[in-house]
Parts: sequence; C-alpha cells; structure tokens
Amino acid sequence: VHIMAGTNDIAGNTGASTMAIVQGNIASMADLARANGIKVIIASTPPAAAFPWSKDKQPVPQIRALNTWLKAYAAKNGFTYVDYYTALATPEGAMKPGLASDGVHPTPAGYAVMRPLALAAIRRTLETK
Repeated sequence: VHIMAGTNDIAGNTGASTMAIVQGNIASMADLARANGIKVIIASTPPAAAFPWSKDKQPVPQIRALNTWLKAYAAKNGFTYVDYYTALATPEGAMKPGLASDGVHPTPAGYAVMRPLALAAIRRTLETK
C-alpha cells in the first residue's frame, strides 16, 4: 500500500487537527496494513506554500516537519520511503512552477516527476522479504 497523507489535515479540510493526530492516523494505516501482510510505502507530503481555499494557513513548516517524521517513521518500521517533496519543491517550500495548477494538486507534469520515484519505491518494496 502507498500511503501519501497530510495535506488535507494540514489544510484543515478534515476539521481541526494536530501533528500528533496526523502522525497517529498515518501510523494506524501503516500498522493495519502490516498486520494484514501488506507491504507499506510511506510517501512524503508534497509541497504547498499556501492553500487557495484556506488562505490563512502557512503550511510550509508543518509539511517539512511532517516529512521529517514520515522519513524517520518509515526507517524505524522498515517501510519504504519515497520522497516526492524534494523533487517537487522550490527552496521556499512551494510546488515548482508548472507542476500544480493551484500550488497544491499535481498536474500531469507534476505526476510525471513523481512517476519514476513511485515506480522505484514499488520495485524496492516488492524486492524486500
């Protein structure tokens, strides 16, 4: 299973949320998958400097903090980690120009950047016992 989460939580789309809640939700999904013999890929949360529908949010620090946690969580639990953030982000933490029409959701060009990373992560995961 490929788990990529956090953006909607940070944006507040699902109601009030804390980093601990987001981390707990992701850990629950991964633990449930592992308990059922399903291999897990943990993906970084993609970059976003702002949310057009929630202009008061400043998500960059939260996204970066979540990605630090996701990488460490994946390593600690033997899950594959795929880093889309680095390939998609500007130094300021925004989505690179042309990779998202709204600064959040990838365009076909954004998915083209993500595709080889996803395929490599899937390959690595399937090769592990």
